[in-house]
Amino acid sequence: MRAEIVSTGTELLLGQIDDTNATYLARQLRDLGIDLFFRTTVGDNELRIADALDLALGRADLVIMTGGLGPTVDDVTREAVARVTGRPLVLHPELLAQIQAFFDRVGSHMTDNNRRQACLPEGCIPIENPVGTAPAFIVEDEKGTIITLPGVPHEMRHLMENAVVPYLQKRLGRREAIVTRVLRTVAVGESHVDHAIADLETSANPTVGLSAHPGQTDVRIVAKAATPEQAEAMVARFEETIRERLGAAIYATGDASLEEVVASLLRERGATLAVAETVTQGEVVRRLSAYPDVLLGGVVGADGPQLARPLRLEVDAVSGQAGAVALAEGVQKSWGASYGLAIVADARTDEPSGPWVAIAAEGRIDTRHLRFRGGDRRGRNWTTVVALEFIRRLLLGLAEGWTA
Repeated sequence: MRAEIVSTGTELLLGQIDDTNATYLARQLRDLGIDLFFRTTVGDNELRIADALDLALGRADLVIMTGGLGPTVDDVTREAVARVTGRPLVLHPELLAQIQAFFDRVGSHMTDNNRRQACLPEGCIPIENPVGTAPAFIVEDEKGTIITLPGVPHEMRHLMENAVVPYLQKRLGRREAIVTRVLRTVAVGESHVDHAIADLETSANPTVGLSAHPGQTDVRIVAKAATPEQAEAMVARFEETIRERLGAAIYATGDASLEEVVASLLRERGATLAVAETVTQGEVVRRLSAYPDVLLGGVVGADGPQLARPLRLEVDAVSGQAGAVALAEGVQKSWGASYGLAIVADARTDEPSGPWVAIAAEGRIDTRHLRFRGGDRRGRNWTTVVALEFIRRLLLGLAEGWTA
């Protein structure tokens, strides 16, 4: 089965909000084993929505639409679907009663325009919306199947998971078992990951794909088989090969964040951390602040000397390798932490260079000179990620010989 997602909403088209609904739906279709070849975004205009829908039906068996099911005059998805399929809109009294009941539950008044939400294309399969006022619907037409969902994310997800997924599972009949696994790598660029596993990315089953994020690259493995056990075995074989090639760069499987992994490692060892940072503008502290049991505290400043004063350090130039060491030792001592982490700019001013990262532990100092330059968002993200990766590798005993 081939599918296309059509997202409606001028606010999406103009980039005022991100289309998280389409991303979620794409993952749902992937997990169902349904091929998704196109995603379309169209503004709140009946004729243009109808054109986009007509085009989608010409190249897909299934079209899932989001948005445009509200009560206002610019909510025209119902009209567009009716136009393309040649069906009149008819009132569904049971849906109108459900909408009224929703307003009664929340103690609000239903206005006349909400009546529009209960008018759906003739012969459709209505889907009650227990968490909102916008019923969804399915049209099974000779052109293809159209599934409409509200644009409000929590409503869309509820209806997708509780109504649409079961419908699609039934339509698909004998379902292949699908197993998906995501290996998360850190401090290795997407091009380097691709170079290491390019041959695996050409596989048809399992499929291997990359998704790049600041400082991190996810490797996604998806296998289809007759049984879950067979699909799991296929994924496991590919995962073993990928781990052999990427090694310690893989920091987690699934949805775990890098800071979550670092916090877990500290917790397992009964250890704590304190942080001093300049060029990253507090990003390390921000990312670890959700774990107050292991992050004891931190100081953030524009430069090394600003951090030296609250730590009572007598250092002439708190920058470069020596400054990073002094700050790491200072912040560790001030908070009584197991580890002190410091990130500061390079001492050289005549030539742009990456910052220094130092980690102080009892009787030991480790430093790295990073290659990332500049204070823009990309540079800060990479520096933050590499600093967290440094402490992860140190905790695992894998920092020896590692260059950032």
